[in-house]
Amino acid sequence: MENQIPAYEVLLSTGGNLGDRWQNLVKTRELVSSRAGELISVSPVYISEPWGFRHQKYFLNQVLNVRTTLPIETLLHTLQTIESDLGRTKKTSTHYEGRTVDIDILDAGVLYRNSHKLVIPHPALCNRLFVLLPLRDIFPCWTHPVSGKKIDELIALCPDKSKIRKISHASI
Repeated sequence: MENQIPAYEVLLSTGGNLGDRWQNLVKTRELVSSRAGELISVSPVYISEPWGFRHQKYFLNQVLNVRTTLPIETLLHTLQTIESDLGRTKKTSTHYEGRTVDIDILDAGVLYRNSHKLVIPHPALCNRLFVLLPLRDIFPCWTHPVSGKKIDELIALCPDKSKIRKISHASI
């Protein structure tokens, strides 16, 4: 009998600013649910100005809580395949660029990683309001697994001052 990996929960940040942004989030949730694991909770959608670069289209962002049994490296590959299937292209420079979809693994509970392919918890998590605000919506008591800081403290200390707001589909 093959070794079964116990189910664990991961937090994923999803977002994009190219194409039909709303539909891309919907498709991302569907594909994550069918290929990566069970959606446990889904944050509201936020619209935010691009972080780290200038672009005329704002991003739509969302955080997903997913229960999976995939080994973390397999999960990463699955998420990258979903990105590709939804039109994400390889970066053409070392700078941030617009994209149809981006899926980042933010946290995986007690599972930590620090390799050239993957760092968990995500190293920029605390610097991005478009991650912290939707994360707080689904986990208002979340604590950073390394710093020990609670989500409200991380938001208060966040250096990101970009424009961001919670939206409904009708307001985009």
